Amino acid sequence: MNPAAPVRAFVAFGGNEGEVQANLLAALDALGALPGTSVQRRSSFYRTPAWGRTDQPDFLNGVVELRTELDASELMQALLRIETGLGRVRGGDVERWGPRTVDLDLLVYGDEARDEPGLTLPHPRLHERAFVLVPLAEIAPDLAVPGQGRVSDLLAAVDASGIQAIP
Repeated sequence: MNPAAPVRAFVAFGGNEGEVQANLLAALDALGALPGTSVQRRSSFYRTPAWGRTDQPDFLNGVVELRTELDASELMQALLRIETGLGRVRGGDVERWGPRTVDLDLLVYGDEARDEPGLTLPHPRLHERAFVLVPLAEIAPDLAVPGQGRVSDLLAAVDASGIQAIP
């Protein structure tokens, strides 16, 4: 941790298996409890059609803005621990885009761009996923995604039909 330099980070959250909303709220609580980390803003929940593999229940998705002193790798490891703690299973026979209790994706970490095993920033498919861009645009429409452009412009370039805000 570098306490002198808190960073603005955005994390997508979603799930479609089990007590989805309860799992997502628990994940958000866990994010806010990370050392040197606070939740700044959270989008609404959105019901979104399954992506990748469509023969599964709709997802609940959203995005949270964090202010964190954790470096990007530490934050990524924390996201994986939170997922595991909430019943997320990765690897083995688990399908890549199959059902999941919770999914946490590090979208943007400050203005950092990197591509290394286990961590690519910004998230490599952020710009093509309406289920991420709709909630991200709710809380940070003017955010400049390194190497990709402004969130509102990225959202204008994708099909967001079928995504519904949950009151």
